[in-house]
Amino acid sequence: MAEMAEYLRTPGFFGTHATMGADVSQFMATFFTLLFVVGWIQARQKKANHHHWLMLGGMVAMLGFFTSYYLFRNLGVLAFEGKEGFGGPQSLYENVFVPLLTVHILLVVIGLVMAIYMIVLGFRSQTFLEGRRVLKDAILQTSGRRIAVILGSITGVVMLFFLSRVMASGFSMGKMSVYLGLIILIAIVFGIEISIQRIWPNGARRHRVLGMFTMVIYCVLFVTGTVTYTMLYIMYPGKIG
Repeated sequence: MAEMAEYLRTPGFFGTHATMGADVSQFMATFFTLLFVVGWIQARQKKANHHHWLMLGGMVAMLGFFTSYYLFRNLGVLAFEGKEGFGGPQSLYENVFVPLLTVHILLVVIGLVMAIYMIVLGFRSQTFLEGRRVLKDAILQTSGRRIAVILGSITGVVMLFFLSRVMASGFSMGKMSVYLGLIILIAIVFGIEISIQRIWPNGARRHRVLGMFTMVIYCVLFVTGTVTYTMLYIMYPGKIG
């Protein structure tokens, strides 16, 4: 992991002042955004099977990539570079760059939560009609007791995995934070489910509305990330890169 972290700090491939890690992040963000736009277009064209597999594969790949990537980068260089990584005026840093970066980080968290939620909702809200995959136009709700049982089971599995890693390589607050964060993220997803199923009890309606919301989040996330990248590594590069 140390070798990978060091590699991600080498100069990037876009020819800017960015590190390899920043360029990889920007490239993959662009790729996944385009992938999800294609998936959204497929849904509008009623290509349900293509939409299902493209979005499922894309979201699983996105979660896997960015989880491992941010672990290698110690949760992202941008979050810790501070003024030293930004070479522009102090006023621009405080009034534009920091608010933009804050919004971007919040959207990352929301995007990860929605990715997990939409994967689960996608399977729960679908059915097959004459061999075609369609959304179920019916009430789709989960009891609080069932959610508690599922969350407890997932928490148990995550904690067992955490303990196995502790026994293999020792305890660290960093590891504990990652696993605790995973449990909290899953708990948030279930909390959202309890609230949202009261607003949109119909499974098909819920899938369409939240799918559009998630698509907007990813597009805005791409824009804020691209602007942050441009300011930090092209317009006002600092000492990093």
